[in-house]
Amino acid sequence: MNAQLNECINNYFEASNTIDVVRFKDCFTADAVVFDEGSTYLGPLAIGSWFEETRLKYEFSVTPITGTQEDDYVTVVAQVSGNFPGSPIQLRYAFELKGSKIQSLKIH
Repeated sequence: MNAQLNECINNYFEASNTIDVVRFKDCFTADAVVFDEGSTYLGPLAIGSWFEETRLKYEFSVTPITGTQEDDYVTVVAQVSGNFPGSPIQLRYAFELKGSKIQSLKIH
């Protein structure tokens, strides 16, 4: 990874490349929200289900390329490879942090 990211974001990307839903959900606050592919996932149960379904459907791996941080906002461009048309692609991850956890995430 070329980007120097804080521990919270590093943990998110490391967990994204596993099938460990507990570790993945632990990256988020209790009232976190994720926006991905036109859908919204609110709270740990919904985020965990989204993660499991996405892992099964796309069998993806993600590698951060660049990242910038300003206060509690982090934007990362990452290469995503998997079982989907056009793979690999680059996606933009826009994080809002709250303490050492992710409060919101928008993927586009």
